[in-house]
Order: sequence, then C-alpha cells, then structure tokens
Amino acid sequence: MQLSGRTILITGGASGLGGATVDMVVAQGARAVVIDLNDDAGSAKEAAHGGAVRFVKGDVTLEADVQRAVALAVGELGGIHGLVNAAGIPAAERVLPKDGVQPLQHFERIIRVNLIGTFNAIRLAAAAMASNAPTAGGERGVIVNTASVAAFDGQIGQAAYSASKGGIVAMTLPIAREFARMGVRVMTIAPGTFETPLLGALPEAARQSLAQQVPFPPRLGRPEEFAALVRHIFENEMLNGEVIRLDGAIRMAPK
Repeated sequence: MQLSGRTILITGGASGLGGATVDMVVAQGARAVVIDLNDDAGSAKEAAHGGAVRFVKGDVTLEADVQRAVALAVGELGGIHGLVNAAGIPAAERVLPKDGVQPLQHFERIIRVNLIGTFNAIRLAAAAMASNAPTAGGERGVIVNTASVAAFDGQIGQAAYSASKGGIVAMTLPIAREFARMGVRVMTIAPGTFETPLLGALPEAARQSLAQQVPFPPRLGRPEEFAALVRHIFENEMLNGEVIRLDGAIRMAPK
C-alpha cells in the first residue's frame, strides 16, 4: 500500500517513535490522526503539520476515546487505511522487591495500557478498514504494532513489561490470519534501545552504557529508523503476520 492520499491512525503519535511515524507519513503525502494523552505535544504535532494531522486527546485503553479518533478519520478524512500502535508505558519493578511484593495493580496497569490498549485500537480500526475499497492487490488496510526486544529477552524487573510486549508478539499471527479474508495485513516491530523521551530523561552515562551494548551500529536507534521500517511494511505486500526485531543485534543481559 502506498501511503500517499491515505489516512493513518497513530497511537502515541505526539512524540518518540509515534511522532517520527507521523512525520514520515505526512512526508509521504498521507494524513495522520494522532491519539495521545500528551495534550501539549499532540497539539504541537498537529500545528507543525497543518491540516495533514489531526490530534485527539485520548486514552488507548478506553473504547470511547479510540472510537472518537476512528470516527474523526472516517467522517472527516475519508476513512482509515492504516494503524500504527506506538502508545505504551515502561516498567521496571521486581516481582519481589526488598520491601515486599509487587502490587498486583502495577502489573495490571502495564498489561492494560501496552497490550489491551493495542488490541483496543486494532479491533476498532480494523472494523473501519473492512469497508474500505480494496486496492488492485486486494488490500484494505495495514496494521503495525510496537512490541520490544523485551518480549524475547526481558531483564530483571521487566516481568510486566515483557509480558505486555510478549502478548503483542503472540497475537500478531492469529490476527493477521483472521484479517486476511478482508485484505488487512498485521505486522509487529520489536525495537531495541531507541532515542525516545524516556531514554532522554536518563543521565548521559546511562544512555552511553545502553548504546555500547548494541553490537552494530554501536548507538541508540533513531526514531526515524523505526518510521522507515513502518513505511517499508506498508509498501511491501508480502510482509504479514511477522515480528521484526529492529535492534542492531542487541540481546539484553539479565540486568
């Protein structure tokens, strides 16, 4: 699917990997609907791209919020042709910390935002994609999810985060198989360590330490490199039901 003239829903599109994806799709002649909780960053992203970007302040775990973004895309921008799930939150907490036991609600929150939020956006966006006119190849839409290398080699303290991202990995193939009948492809990217607002808050020494763990290139990933892979997934019809690690060959140590 070529992006030009399409409308793409991007969760977590106000900054980071999602923000770079918004910039990419607009540069390719597409429109973007951004759903994010960061009002200031989302409004700034909308203003930076003029009428090509519409911002909806919302929580991906809430059906009503995601449905508002879908309705805007369908009602005002001609439909939804793609979904990029980039919203998510980190977690670093041992199951048995020194002061007791990890509260169950901490685990539940990570699962709810990262995994259930992703599924919520998938189901609502795909329902709208089903009514799209197919391309010459029979495509009606493309969905790209964001997992993490933590789904495969999570570190100590990442039980909740790894479980949430592992769930995204695990549901990629069954959803791709189900959506094949209507011509909607489903892919997942599992990034390694990337330059995002989260890592930007770390001390420089910590950031350098993370960068040096990447075999090659020995640096943190750039959000535009994530966006470039998203573009390729949209344009390559044979990519479906698969998870791609984008990590410079890093394999995370236990801690």
